[in-house]
Amino acid sequence: MANNGPSWDGLLKWSLSHSDGASPSRPLSEEDRRWFMEAMQGHTIDSISRMKQISQIMKMPDHLLESQGVTTDDLEGMLDELQEHVESIDLANDLHSIGGLVPLLSYLKNSNAKIRAKSADVLTTVVQNNPRSQQLVMEANGFEPLLTNFITDPDVRVRTKALGALSSLIRHNQQGITAFRLANGYAGLRDALVSDTVRFQRKALNLIHYLLQESNSDCRIVRDLGFPRIMIHLASNQDLEVREFALRGLLELTREEFERNLDREDVNLRQLLEERTRRIIAMSEEDLCAAREERELVDILWTVCYEEPSLLRERGLVYLPCDDEMAPDVVRDRFEPPLRAWAARRDDEMNEPPVPLLLGPPAQ
Repeated sequence: MANNGPSWDGLLKWSLSHSDGASPSRPLSEEDRRWFMEAMQGHTIDSISRMKQISQIMKMPDHLLESQGVTTDDLEGMLDELQEHVESIDLANDLHSIGGLVPLLSYLKNSNAKIRAKSADVLTTVVQNNPRSQQLVMEANGFEPLLTNFITDPDVRVRTKALGALSSLIRHNQQGITAFRLANGYAGLRDALVSDTVRFQRKALNLIHYLLQESNSDCRIVRDLGFPRIMIHLASNQDLEVREFALRGLLELTREEFERNLDREDVNLRQLLEERTRRIIAMSEEDLCAAREERELVDILWTVCYEEPSLLRERGLVYLPCDDEMAPDVVRDRFEPPLRAWAARRDDEMNEPPVPLLLGPPAQ
């Protein structure tokens, strides 16, 4: 295939020669334009052709693949290749039309845990920031096997990958969010939080934070399922990202003061914030810079819960000179000022209509 495909080395050299600033830009000649379009069209056709081949292989029964000497490693490599193709949003949307989406979903039920995990990983790429593919996966009943793998699979890596795919599937997808809520997905998130796998905890906290931002009514669900106690525990985790997302979740629960989603008189909450404050004060300069978001969140939570300045603010540790050294685009992508975001959402959601809380029994 490589011999018949476009010359990517030539394409790269052409691209660099027109963008390195070494020579003034000039309009494309008709010959250059034609060559470029042919190269790109050849790549697209080649990708579609290869995706069709992969789709046919995924449809083959396991015993037939075994008889041909196809191993699990071979299938993983094939799924890796498919994932590279569907990184293009157009090719991701083409996966269903060429007959590849349904067999990919069937791999979520494969007997081999590595294949179940990798197929969920590919699906994450397919649906991420892609409303069309989100809709196609929902219509193909892809939500159910992902939820099953997330909640019940015996392999924690499969559960983690399934959660990642679910998170991408339901983001900015109201149908998916509603399905997750009605399927008692929050009980699965609670189980993920009490696991001993950091990556699983991170993904669960990330999704919880998103869902609480999207619907203030969901705060009552997490309160009734005992999430505040778990998040208070996780906010002192050794992993920085786990701590940050747990603190963000706790902050979301303070938005509606009269709902009492977070008990501000809880002695464990106060002890947590006092302990995090002591540890932050004792940090080295390097660690303080890395813990920018944690510093802000501890300060805001203390101020909101106890209506007085935090010790971090009194010590001048909420905002540091190193915070301004980060590139502006990095700051925007990595951090949203928590107090400003929290206050804005609180005002916007005062008149939010209640969401029906139709929950099944919690997962055992």
